[in-house]
Amino acid sequence: MPTSPPLLLGGRFETVEPIGHGGMADVYRARDHVLHRDVAVKVLREVTEVDRERCASEARLLGMLSHEAIVALYDSSVEDDRPWLAVELVSGRPMSELLAEGPLGARPLAQLVAQVAEGLAHAHGRGVVHRDIKPSNVLVTPDGRALLSDFGIARLVGSEDQLTLDGNVVGTAAYIAPEQVRGQPVGGAADVYALGLLLLESLTGERCFPGPATEAALARLHQGPLIPTSLPPGWPGLLVAMTALSPDDRPTAQVAARRLRELALVTDDPEGGAARPSVVDLAATPDAALSAPVLELVVTPRRARRRLRRFWPTLALPLAGLASALPLWLVRS
Repeated sequence: MPTSPPLLLGGRFETVEPIGHGGMADVYRARDHVLHRDVAVKVLREVTEVDRERCASEARLLGMLSHEAIVALYDSSVEDDRPWLAVELVSGRPMSELLAEGPLGARPLAQLVAQVAEGLAHAHGRGVVHRDIKPSNVLVTPDGRALLSDFGIARLVGSEDQLTLDGNVVGTAAYIAPEQVRGQPVGGAADVYALGLLLLESLTGERCFPGPATEAALARLHQGPLIPTSLPPGWPGLLVAMTALSPDDRPTAQVAARRLRELALVTDDPEGGAARPSVVDLAATPDAALSAPVLELVVTPRRARRRLRRFWPTLALPLAGLASALPLWLVRS
């Protein structure tokens, strides 16, 4: 594969090598020639005005945050031909890559995800909702540090986000919260829900809502994820609460973090981790993890949604067959 010539961004960040590839952007290791340090730069490939505004929004929101469990922003620009962000270079692996090797032990998992929950609590305290919590957006370092990355579709609570007007909502099908599917207002509880699914997937090695994107998104509207009773004591109750259908019934990120810290102290992993299943339905490479489908859900007016909720309990058809009849559809972005 031919090597692309280095990019010089902002007159100071020179790309050294590619380290990641997503649906909309490339990520490079770069050298900061002003502060003489290595950084990571995220460079958009195809640029529209919406892309520029999303990049600017991500930079603004990251600039509001300062927490050890959130990747730090150093600089950004949307004026160049290809908008970019320079962020902290994390020496580690995406959590999705770890999960591809099998489920994680309950104790180390509690220690890792407690950090993410604390980072979310920091963001929520400043009115920022991530909206795309998933394993590929959690970076894990060799010394056990966990950092939350990719605030590309984050937003401020209560803001009229011009990128999601006309009923459009974005998220990743496997982890999206029920209120996101319904097109309802989204707050920090949506991040807590996704974090609960991430925890459950990490413990069992299986996605809670597998299948095609439409099925995965719609399945959670009428039932919660299956939570094994064989999990260590304390875990089922926390996971039931975090994945409650109603956002009002979920704990805050701060409460979830505190409970995870408590579980890390009392959970016993006698064999160093959970049993490894015979099949792990997860991305096996960093590239695959980075390209997990992010969906845009186009939701119909409220009256149509009420009809859907009223008749949903009587429906017994497979979700795949229902997709064309339901008043919402999914568009890959």
